Amino acid sequence: MQTEPGAGAQVGRDGSTVYRARRVLAIRPFRRLWGVTYLCSVADWLTILGLTSLATKLTHNYTAQNFAFTGVLLSALLPGLIFAPLGGLLADRFDRRKVMFVADLLRCGFIMSIAFVGTGWWLFVANSLASASAMMWIPSKDAAVPNLLRRPDQVETANQLGMVMTYGLAVVSAGAVYTVVTGIAPTLHLPASTFGDLGFAKIIVVLIGLLYLTSAILIITRIPELSLRNVHAAAVVKPKPKPVEEQSTGLRALARDGARFVRSTPLIRGLLIGAAGAFAAGGAVVGSAKPYSSSLLAGDAAWGLLLVAVFLGLATGMGGAPKLSRRLPHARLFGISIVAAGLGLLLVAISPHLAVSLIAVAIVGACAGVAFLTGVTIIGSQVDDAIRGRINAIYQSMMKIIVFGSTAVVPLLIGLTKPRTVTVWGNPIIIDGTRPVMLGGGILAAFVGVIAYRQMDSRRAETIMDDLRNAIRRRPRRVNGLLLALEGTTAADTASQAARLADWLRQAGPRPVVLAADPGLDDERLLKLVSGASLSGARAQALAAAAVRADIVERDVQPALDAGAIVVMERFVDSPLAHLSAVAGLDAKELEGLADWATGRLRPDVTVLLDATPQGAPPGPISIEDQWRVHTLLTEMAAADPDHYVVVDGDGTEDEVAERVRTAVRAVLVGRRAGLAPVEAVKA
Repeated sequence: MQTEPGAGAQVGRDGSTVYRARRVLAIRPFRRLWGVTYLCSVADWLTILGLTSLATKLTHNYTAQNFAFTGVLLSALLPGLIFAPLGGLLADRFDRRKVMFVADLLRCGFIMSIAFVGTGWWLFVANSLASASAMMWIPSKDAAVPNLLRRPDQVETANQLGMVMTYGLAVVSAGAVYTVVTGIAPTLHLPASTFGDLGFAKIIVVLIGLLYLTSAILIITRIPELSLRNVHAAAVVKPKPKPVEEQSTGLRALARDGARFVRSTPLIRGLLIGAAGAFAAGGAVVGSAKPYSSSLLAGDAAWGLLLVAVFLGLATGMGGAPKLSRRLPHARLFGISIVAAGLGLLLVAISPHLAVSLIAVAIVGACAGVAFLTGVTIIGSQVDDAIRGRINAIYQSMMKIIVFGSTAVVPLLIGLTKPRTVTVWGNPIIIDGTRPVMLGGGILAAFVGVIAYRQMDSRRAETIMDDLRNAIRRRPRRVNGLLLALEGTTAADTASQAARLADWLRQAGPRPVVLAADPGLDDERLLKLVSGASLSGARAQALAAAAVRADIVERDVQPALDAGAIVVMERFVDSPLAHLSAVAGLDAKELEGLADWATGRLRPDVTVLLDATPQGAPPGPISIEDQWRVHTLLTEMAAADPDHYVVVDGDGTEDEVAERVRTAVRAVLVGRRAGLAPVEAVKA
């Protein structure tokens, strides 16, 4: 099922695209996979450039040379229609790291063989085999990405980074490498026969093979985490278990399980239905774009401007999708974006002028970008790891089959309509087959978008208009308050300062203020759980404290935030996590996951850390050495996220510390319109 953000505090924390990208790139295994993706993407784009150049040199027939580019593309595309489903089965059945390693070795071997065989027919055969190997690589990579991340909600950002790398940096790099290699001879005035007739083209082919080989070595030696499974199993849709006598691990059984999962899961069924319509509409646009630009009577420049508009729209949509997803659930956003793309395509079809067409095409591109990123995010974050590879493969193969098929059929449909010139608002336009094709594509996209929305929507009780209004107003789905947390080494300090801060905030402004206690200090509930169940181990007590924390968040904190109140919470997550990690020796990553689950990933807008020097005989069983360890962990947490932590000197009298806390909180919240009165109106 879909996991929604817990509150506005989480929205605030994840608001910056740069911040979210930095948090994802801070994960070493993902960062290394991102680098591998860059190498393979550069190799993929170089393959198109290099093999096209080589194919034209391997034949002296003018007609055959004209078909070189098309032949390279088709030989790369066709294997995906056959081998993408097999790649999904391999990703779910075998170790994904080993599958990717073998696939890269195969790609290296097939591409390099082109340079040594040196015949035109083998170029296309080897390119097809290398593309088939890529279809083994891609589902494994896409299915493994969520297991490298710390939280499921990071999948969207990871997909963004992957697309930026694949369709941005890699394209520029491949173009630069191709230009440098092919420009060496003219720049240095070298004879054309220096490296033979095919010398520089063969150099590019060998370079492509070396890139794949480097990728294979990095995958097998530097990213062992690619073999992980079911890291985020709690927040996904799982296939229904089969009776023991029906269970099987063969490839045919895996294929049947994948088809059964699609049929029985409305979320995925709606996703694939919507994607099919969107891909068909996209194929209609691709197939009719060039003749459509001619119908606008704006010259050859219209074709280039339309391409720029659609790609700018795609980039804008992919960049803005995460912000929209914080105001609209992914399941709703996917269907709505497809419907909007269909309506935009209708506007393209009836557009009488280039200016209108550019705006409409940009809208279609933006909606398509939102839909594509949302679709892969749903697969990555809400599909069980055991079947994720197959769903990714179905998604990828559908895209190739439908786009290829519709692109091939559209020119035939366009030819059925005889062009005629009409005048609209004084502007002559050509009405040809492109207009009906785009009208049909727009209607189809809008229709399947509605079907996808109805299949995937799990919030029928809440109207879509409320979500749309909140999205337009740029605010989260629920109107939330502010969550302030006070963290520190000892409970006594945080309890006293949290009470003082809450009292001051009540005087400082009209907004309601709620003081919530540390779940670990709620003796009435926690001690009852621990003593009643005879819990004495550290892990058992951590689970009990998480249960109490979940209860307080659901009963006290979240309702107050939804009502727009300011909630002051002492020792919300960081202090208990540091205490259990440093004192009880529990794994910090496991504790963080437990805290995320208990609180619904609710995080404070601002965390005030009381940086007090541990000294004297501490109260309770914790030793002075343990206090220093807790203190060190807390300061490291604050240093790792300076945008959401305020470190306050905790040494001195309670009044002095309280004054520092008030000053720090006012400085942070004054820009958030928290409803605080001017300093002069507030009594200390």
